[in-house]
Amino acid sequence: MTALLPHIETTTGPNPEAAVIWLHGLGADGNDFAAIVPELDLGACPPIRFVFPHAPSIPVTLNNGYVMPAWYDILGSELQKREDEAGIRRSALAIDALIAREVERGIAPERIVLAGFSQGCAMVLHTGLRHPARLGGIMALSGYLPLAGQLAGEVSDANRQVPVFMAHGTADPMVVLARGEASRDALQALGYPVQWHTYPMQHSVHPRELQDAARFLQSVLATPDH
Repeated sequence: MTALLPHIETTTGPNPEAAVIWLHGLGADGNDFAAIVPELDLGACPPIRFVFPHAPSIPVTLNNGYVMPAWYDILGSELQKREDEAGIRRSALAIDALIAREVERGIAPERIVLAGFSQGCAMVLHTGLRHPARLGGIMALSGYLPLAGQLAGEVSDANRQVPVFMAHGTADPMVVLARGEASRDALQALGYPVQWHTYPMQHSVHPRELQDAARFLQSVLATPDH
């Protein structure tokens, strides 16, 4: 059994009926996005539990082996040519364990959204599109599709129509816009309903992006009586 990742939790109200599991980027931790929850307009949604896991600290090859929080190793500057497949798949199991815990706590899989920034974005795309139970949605921010060549043979039929919100900065020097566009195109070629957004920013989060992200969460998690 995969050990549960350490994490931060916050809720928008008592007795949550939905969950958002939000993954940080390289070198950060779960605190990175926990503070933005109050900034999201989620009035149309039922109470949501937000879960912000901390990635394990590992040596990162690109950073001269410096140990830092990372979902997987970065082997070189050309992200798609040499990928840490073992690390990606190991972290995917850890994310699946967080999903399973939400289900155990009474949240149906289709009421669970995976969200992630940068490396976290890569992980939620990898994990969500392969997850065996239908999820509520995927929010992929400033990242890319890892192991792209293997996705077609590993997709989950349950999530072939899962809504995917993708956002990217037009001036991102870390994960260049073209990389995000290529990931979008790969997903669309496989039939995924991708909602694509760009913002005038670098490798960060834009205020308008948070508004759009909140609208996405409302669209996939709102219930008729809210």
